Amino acid sequence: MAAVPPGSRPSIPVPHHELRFDAGRLCLDLVATAHPDERLTSPDRLRAWLAGAGLVPEGAALPSCVPAWLPAFRELRGHVGRLVRGELAGRPTPGSLERINLLARAAPPAPCAVRSGDGSLVRSLQTEPGCAALLAAVARDAVDLLTDPAARGALRQCAGDNCPLIYLDTSRGRRRRWCSSEVCGNRERVARHRRRAAALSRA
Repeated sequence: MAAVPPGSRPSIPVPHHELRFDAGRLCLDLVATAHPDERLTSPDRLRAWLAGAGLVPEGAALPSCVPAWLPAFRELRGHVGRLVRGELAGRPTPGSLERINLLARAAPPAPCAVRSGDGSLVRSLQTEPGCAALLAAVARDAVDLLTDPAARGALRQCAGDNCPLIYLDTSRGRRRRWCSSEVCGNRERVARHRRRAAALSRA
């Protein structure tokens, strides 16, 4: 498979607002694909998400990625969302926890180091992964997130109106308020401007 340089995000031909990768964790980025509308609507969309999330190299054919993969990823997404929100609210969600633990038991995609064109070592995958391996990678990320006290303590609910998204606040001073400054943050700034303008017009 083609190599993926460490820390890079493959470019995908999908608008940023449709497939977002700004929640701070792989499992939270999957949760974001359900808001405000369903984003995982086809195998092509799922392939784009897998590449954008860095789980597979850009351009990976993934011939085994068929429509049956979509409900599997949506199911995991639902369990991750319920478990994370339950942890934030202090409300146990045993069913979701058990399902995520079960999915995490499969072997995730096996990485390997390969030489790039310039001779440097870059990360790739041993073989093209199947659905269970990719689900396991996301499920393990959720396990790692929620069993790490520091990471769990940085979980935040977006302050945007009617936005259910959860993100990891790694900002200086832990002052991040929105899942995205460009999306919910911009909406809030526009709303504040309108409220000020309305107040001035009534004065």
